[in-house]
Amino acid sequence: MMERRFLLKRSIVGLTSFLITKPFHGLSNSFATDLFRETDITITNAGVGGNNTIDLLNRIDQDCLALSPELTILMVGTNDMNSVKHVQLKTYEANLNEIVKEIIAIGSKVLLMSILPAFEPYLLTRHPSSFYDPEGVQGRRKQVNEVIKKVAAKQHVHFLDLGHRLSAIGKIGLDRDSLIQNELNSNKKDGIHPTANGYRFIALAVYDYIMLTKLPKNNIVCFGDSITKGDGSIMKDSYPAYLKKLLQDE
Repeated sequence: MMERRFLLKRSIVGLTSFLITKPFHGLSNSFATDLFRETDITITNAGVGGNNTIDLLNRIDQDCLALSPELTILMVGTNDMNSVKHVQLKTYEANLNEIVKEIIAIGSKVLLMSILPAFEPYLLTRHPSSFYDPEGVQGRRKQVNEVIKKVAAKQHVHFLDLGHRLSAIGKIGLDRDSLIQNELNSNKKDGIHPTANGYRFIALAVYDYIMLTKLPKNNIVCFGDSITKGDGSIMKDSYPAYLKKLLQDE
């Protein structure tokens, strides 16, 4: 028994000595500080339901610029094309250019994201088909996303085509596993907003893009409308919440 206690004591002393004198690869000599420091990732969910580009311009100072973000993730346009806040495409482009210019001016990186696909039959229960004339629902969404890509190129900022990803594999429609809300998975005829798994999908796409392009991983503002807002939290069902979990565990 005495011998076992002696061996255990020697093992603990030896391990402690190793940890103090031989830090792991990639860590500084301050082993305890680096290894055990709690990861502090700051992500602000600055999404507001019903917002279009005009609304974002009206609140950009308080909800984005004042936070001095290192990275601003921007998705806006769904309400510009779909709601009673519809604006003409040229106005949308001018507004989006101004939003991006103001964010760049404070030194923040910008990641612009295309708007998501929608389930057209649900949209047409809220708006007459003439609302989307002459281009139609899909034509108008395509035009908006072309503007987003154009603005990203003009302003030399990053662009992530979320719309393509969701259209290709999001199963947008009436199935329960659609990544956009419907009657089966959400008990409502929504057709625009992501499900919880849809928000996970967005967060994974954003996370992978950030890691691939080495964009800032902290002090991030997610600026947009209800698709950014999600449930309004930074802890549960929103893409900013899932992104924070991914970055904290990275």
